[in-house]
Amino acid sequence: MVRIENESQYRAAMERIEELLPVVTDDTPTTDKNCVELVLLSNLVADYDDEHYPIRKPSLSDILRLRMYEMNLTKKALAQIIGVSQSRISEYMNGKSEPTLKIARTISVKLNIDPAIVLGV
Repeated sequence: MVRIENESQYRAAMERIEELLPVVTDDTPTTDKNCVELVLLSNLVADYDDEHYPIRKPSLSDILRLRMYEMNLTKKALAQIIGVSQSRISEYMNGKSEPTLKIARTISVKLNIDPAIVLGV
């Protein structure tokens, strides 16, 4: 099985992909040598990324902070929207406490957050 073995090969593959991107368009036939090379290198890079730079699922804390920023909310305002105390919001954000199922549903609905993220699934 062919794979990228180290960071040096990874960087070289990324450079070559950057060179190929302007050359391969949506109209380029899939049998074109540049297109074939781009697809193969992209798959190798994706495999290396998955192994060495995994993207973790966002935590409830991450999502709450993002929503607070997007909605320009303070902890006090967020607490009022969700119907809990400010200290409970702090506990959620510090990972010291998990919301009850009822509160998780409220967070999901009122802040438009995927229930799976709120529940940590």
